[in-house]
Amino acid sequence: MNMLRILAAVSLAIALPTLSIGNDLSFEKDIRPILKAHCFHCHGEQGETEGELDLRLRRLILSGGESGPAMVLNNSADSLLIQRIEAGEMPPEDKPMSAAELQTLKAWIQIGAPTLRDEPDSLETGPYFTAEELTFWAYQPVLTTPTPLDGDIKQALEPIDAFILAQLKESGLQLSKPANRATLLRRLSFDLLGVPPHPDEIDEFRVDSRPDALERRIDRMLASPRYGERWGRHWLDLAGYADSEGYVDEDPVREWAFSYRDYVIDAYNNDMPMDQFVVEQLAGDEIVTSPLENLTTKDIRQLTATGFLRMAPDGTSAGGVDQSVARNEVIAETLNIVSTSLLGTTVGCARCHNHRYDPITQEDYYRFRAIFEPALDWKNWRNIKARQISLYTDEDRKIRNTIEEDAKQAEAERKAILDAHLARTLNEELIKAPDDLKDSLREAYVTPAKDRTPEQVALLKEYPNIQNISSGSLYLYSEQRARRAGELEAAASELENRIIKNLQAVYLAELPDETRQEIEAILAMATDDRTPEQMEQLGQHPTLLVNSETLADFDPSVADRVTTIRNMAKICRETDSKKQLADLQQGIADIRAKIPKEPFIRALTEPAGHLPETVVFIRGNHNQPDKTVQPGELEILNRIQERVIPSNDAQRSTSGRRLSYAKILTEGRHPLLPRVLANQIWTHHFGRGIVNSPGDFGYLGERPTHPALLDWLATELTDRGWGQKRLHRKILTSATWRQSSTRTPKLDEVDPDNRWYARQSLRRLESEILRDSILAVSGALNSKMYGPPIPVREDAVGQIVLGVEELDGERKPVKGDGLGNEAHRRSVYVQVRRTRPLATLETFDLPTLSPNCTQRSFSNIAPQSLFLMNSEFMSRYSTVFADRVMEQSDSSLEAQARLALRFAYGTPPTDSQLQRLVDFVQSFETQLALSEESDEADLRKQALTTACRALIASNAFLYID
Repeated sequence: MNMLRILAAVSLAIALPTLSIGNDLSFEKDIRPILKAHCFHCHGEQGETEGELDLRLRRLILSGGESGPAMVLNNSADSLLIQRIEAGEMPPEDKPMSAAELQTLKAWIQIGAPTLRDEPDSLETGPYFTAEELTFWAYQPVLTTPTPLDGDIKQALEPIDAFILAQLKESGLQLSKPANRATLLRRLSFDLLGVPPHPDEIDEFRVDSRPDALERRIDRMLASPRYGERWGRHWLDLAGYADSEGYVDEDPVREWAFSYRDYVIDAYNNDMPMDQFVVEQLAGDEIVTSPLENLTTKDIRQLTATGFLRMAPDGTSAGGVDQSVARNEVIAETLNIVSTSLLGTTVGCARCHNHRYDPITQEDYYRFRAIFEPALDWKNWRNIKARQISLYTDEDRKIRNTIEEDAKQAEAERKAILDAHLARTLNEELIKAPDDLKDSLREAYVTPAKDRTPEQVALLKEYPNIQNISSGSLYLYSEQRARRAGELEAAASELENRIIKNLQAVYLAELPDETRQEIEAILAMATDDRTPEQMEQLGQHPTLLVNSETLADFDPSVADRVTTIRNMAKICRETDSKKQLADLQQGIADIRAKIPKEPFIRALTEPAGHLPETVVFIRGNHNQPDKTVQPGELEILNRIQERVIPSNDAQRSTSGRRLSYAKILTEGRHPLLPRVLANQIWTHHFGRGIVNSPGDFGYLGERPTHPALLDWLATELTDRGWGQKRLHRKILTSATWRQSSTRTPKLDEVDPDNRWYARQSLRRLESEILRDSILAVSGALNSKMYGPPIPVREDAVGQIVLGVEELDGERKPVKGDGLGNEAHRRSVYVQVRRTRPLATLETFDLPTLSPNCTQRSFSNIAPQSLFLMNSEFMSRYSTVFADRVMEQSDSSLEAQARLALRFAYGTPPTDSQLQRLVDFVQSFETQLALSEESDEADLRKQALTTACRALIASNAFLYID
């Protein structure tokens, strides 16, 4: 944080023209901004005056504090303020003053500490704004600007050009010549669609002699569904769109966030007026008047739009977090998203104290927060699921209830079968228990666990095979059914043999001694050794010859019991209860699978009649509440044109605050929103904005290079229906946009950063567009739109790749992504996990969502080259690219090389390009043939694959000319 503050101070000292040393220094213009940034928080702000020193006015500095006057006019060396700063005693270490700022302060004192005007008698009546702050460019009304008449008007094709030419004339420059048609169409396709044009389209455009050929192409592309995907992605950056909650390491997935993404794409494709687009996102729920059920298509759209206010990181549904902190962070980040994307203003910097650089007070921040407080009330918080709105209709519920009844009937049938299996298993296990314990064991088992006596508990513990019988363990008994059936059969045989022996023993005991002895001697002999007479003698005693077949004649009850046990063993062996119950459970699941999935909207809504109090937090600490505030516009804007936001709209069930504010923003003459939106559009066509700090139109942001043009664009947007497509046409048909990107020594000397637009800027493809372009030229791109995001997961080495997360028994990723053709969809549909950025995209500068992204960065680093050379992604799709080339051309190398170049660059290759690629493939084939035993076709494919990788890794592919 210290370093950030140091950099901010240095930036202020370097960037602002007011930090000059000279006799024209003044308190208001030069000194107050320095003191405000570094000193007001301890010396004047919110009644804080350490050492009784207030530095907010020149006369207060001169009056000084406990130590006396803080400055001596015309003598900076003897001024106490300078001495304390040079000694490092002030300001605090985390807000150091730069050497340039200190020198400016000393110079001002040295010339007598002049002011531009009389100072106010008191600062007690409210925020004090200097004339410089009140006249700051961003806060002034948007002007209806006449088109300049100076400059080379002959070059102008649109009013835009007149503004550009007027500025170029002052710099001694003029527009560059137009780019050739192939370059123009490729540039246009990337600008509007985010994918390269097909070579046939370029060929058609090159020979189209109609004067409106470009306009026709523009209209065709604006009508393409790819347009909404391309420009919707720009807005999703601003909104901080993510498919996960963030805040905690688990980074929970947002299941329904994608509906907001689809809303944005749809809005762009339908050219929804931007005023409506903004109003719906800020207050779509306040427009919907019907109950939140059986919603109309319009209701759904407007509610979905409020997903804009649900994009901030949200840890309020996570465990182990300080809820008060988490809730207030959601609110703070939501306000950051709204203010930077719609106002181009860093209102969030006033959360803990007055803004250090801009005329935004801490009270402003909490008035701004009060607009959203009824929906985001940290004291009466609704968690993530509670905020979801179901899209189920009454008909859906009826269908669900009918199917659920069928499922419950199937569950009841399964329960009956399960109970039967449990009863059967209990009987089977009791067979093996001692006869004198069977009844006691049964009674103990069927007694609920909480009601069992200590004796029953002890008894069951001795027989765990009975104690453990349950619905959860039944599968184990089923898996062991062969062993258990064998035990039952053994029990039946043991019982049978024991009873037979007992019958024989009783009968023998009743015989006379002599007869018994004779019979016992015969029985002791082997059957084959017995004489006929002995066999006849035994026949006179049938009880002694009893066996399993004749047992029923002697003891029917035992015979029946043996038969029953053997039947139980047969059933046990043949019955797979595990499979039967699993099949029944699957059947129940199949029934429920017919229930229409209940979709939800991730929306922001207000409880009816909910008007919570908003208070200022001292130093931003929610545990230190201060005074109550009402919803309101920034005071600096109210001083220029007052706008009132009622605390409650009596005509609505909600407070109406957000709707009122949305209408103020879109009235057409708000100083910030129209300029911010126009600047965003311009930025994406030229690679830099007229204000090249799109999220910060404040004091630390860049000043507009063409303020009159910015106001003209803003007026064109607001006065002509707020449609973006019309403004696209104005920009894309201008001579300024049509220029070539050729650099010249004079341009590099006069305007190296191309601030004056004397040429088109060379731009690298964004990460998503690079991936989409590779998919497109390889022929793999899947144009399916909308729906749940393509999931991402970690692969075996921890890299984030596309795929359904599936882990094996060792918690390692299973091979394969499980996506099929879904993996080839556009990058706008790839899941945005805050902690899992897709490696393919991250390498080329994915937007940093903190909490949103108002301006992307473009780096040029070694990992990008390594990715292009070695990544699995490039290897896979260069192979697919080569396959496409070989399939769509004849077998000659020249034809294949020509087609590959056309797909990659769009235009027919020059003879030199073609020959170089042919030579490369031939040379590589020769090298491969020396090291590999492959047929000619395989060698060709390998060499052509390498050539295709070189093409899609080249600057000509990576950059928009």
